[in-house]
Amino acid sequence: MDMSATSQEQELGDLPEWDLRVFYEGVDDPRIAANLAALRKDAPAFAQIYRGKLSDIASDAAGGDGIAAAIAQYESLEDQMGRIASYAGLLFAMSSTVPEHARFYGDMQTALTELNSDLLFFGLELNALADEAIEHLAASSTAFRRYLPWVSDMRLHRAHDLSDETERLMQDKSLTGRSAWTRLFDETMTRMRFDFEGATISLEQVLDKLSDPDRRLRQKAVEALAARFSEDQPLFTHITNTLSKDLETDGRWRAYEDVATARHIANRVEAPVVDALTQSVQDAYPRLSHRYYALKAKWLGLDQLETWDRNAPLPQENTDLIPWDRAKEIVLSAYGDFAPDLAAHAAPFFDKGWINAAPREGKAGGAFSHPTVPSANPFILINYMGRTRDVMTLAHELGHGVHQILAADQGPLMADTPLTLAETASVFGEMLTFKRLLSETTDAASRKAMLASKVEDMINTCVRQIAFYTFERRVHEARRGGELTSEDIGKIWMDVQTESLGPSVRLSEGYETFWCYIPHFIHSPFYVYAYAFGDCLVNSLYAVYETSDGGFQERYFDMLRAGGSRRHKELLAPFGLDASDPAFWNKGLGVIEGFIDELETLS
Repeated sequence: MDMSATSQEQELGDLPEWDLRVFYEGVDDPRIAANLAALRKDAPAFAQIYRGKLSDIASDAAGGDGIAAAIAQYESLEDQMGRIASYAGLLFAMSSTVPEHARFYGDMQTALTELNSDLLFFGLELNALADEAIEHLAASSTAFRRYLPWVSDMRLHRAHDLSDETERLMQDKSLTGRSAWTRLFDETMTRMRFDFEGATISLEQVLDKLSDPDRRLRQKAVEALAARFSEDQPLFTHITNTLSKDLETDGRWRAYEDVATARHIANRVEAPVVDALTQSVQDAYPRLSHRYYALKAKWLGLDQLETWDRNAPLPQENTDLIPWDRAKEIVLSAYGDFAPDLAAHAAPFFDKGWINAAPREGKAGGAFSHPTVPSANPFILINYMGRTRDVMTLAHELGHGVHQILAADQGPLMADTPLTLAETASVFGEMLTFKRLLSETTDAASRKAMLASKVEDMINTCVRQIAFYTFERRVHEARRGGELTSEDIGKIWMDVQTESLGPSVRLSEGYETFWCYIPHFIHSPFYVYAYAFGDCLVNSLYAVYETSDGGFQERYFDMLRAGGSRRHKELLAPFGLDASDPAFWNKGLGVIEGFIDELETLS
């Protein structure tokens, strides 16, 4: 099916696509070969200068400045490699079915993996320095203190580091291991087509039908998904078993105490904080998702919601498509109401080719904002279908993008924000946009529909993502006892979904296969709790904003500019918030509960 000129897209207006020339003119740009040649010279030269010598440099009188100079060189190499990796990854996401792009992506992965092998020693040797040596370097050198947050984050991995030789082997093998299986998953999902009403359509298009006002079409969409997913269950089951075993092997070698330890370390968050979040959300299932879906069933005149009714629009909901220019106006206005600077930072995404919005053959599904490298700019991918939720997705990804721009001054090593805080600006952007739209809504029916839509988004962000996290934990823990069948995984999926959605949702036959298309399970195990973390955090943060006497915007921008240079406890302290306090999560969940209370009143 030709997706390039559908009537729906014509109704939406001109949807933007990326201009990637900030990196290269194309895959045959001679600068790519030249840059790789320079890196193949500079990376081994860096290793020759510093391998086995960091301890001696650190013990020198000017050791802090010497180590800082080495880190600065390392940072420059990371930036150069990051530009190539970003370009290859964005091309692949935009058009993975173009053989030239797929080949280029694979070749660049190989080249960069080889280069990274030359640099692995650096972090290992920094971690081998004694704590007292790090303290001395920080006390004696301003240059080193600038990099101390990055060094401290690196040292969180210290107890789990392997030898230089073993780390290099694991790095080299990743190309034919996890990376290869992840690429197989991506290419399979991109090429997957579904039979629907006499047409052959993509995953994004059939998922869009789950929100169609026509109940018959929603049911057909679920049936199409189930039929196709069932057909490919052996492949997805094998991918899941293989990646789970890979994760278990890595964890065994590194002596991780839990299946999610690596993710917690990467997120700079303590396991008890995640446990408290998880327990709080699970305890709230009856007050949130169970209660909301019972209300929705009543609104739709049903005893129970079927699988295809969960995302159905309400009878009063406006289902007119929203043109792209209107979506842009809505989001930028909402951002500008909060702070003109926020809208000013978001505007270039629309003006400079930093957004790819049109659904295309071979394009990655879902949405993301890729930070690339500080010497370039972020790029946003969405699949814009004109629904209200797509406007919210735009607001979400723009939040990421602005966050990434503001944090870029931290440099390549410290610009990236831990996932637990990376969702802050995105979810805050959604809340700003929702509040803007809600303020423009005067009649009760429209307000009810808008509130219901927001509650569904929040349930999907909080309840659904914690359910995903619970599913992942159970799958990886069960896999340690041996290979899992499709039926084993499907049963875990159905048990967790039943727990989270409640008795008012009846899960149809075939739904047991729906675990297979969630990309986060493949790309970033246990990533998903970051969404719930961010949603609860933003609910509390927004409550502070609404009651603030002033200065909130300045504190908010300071938090975003910090990037990965500070931890969540330090960043939230200026707002009087503490994620290590169990009451913090209940406060955030209480915002969702309050919206449901209002919906019951409006009903």
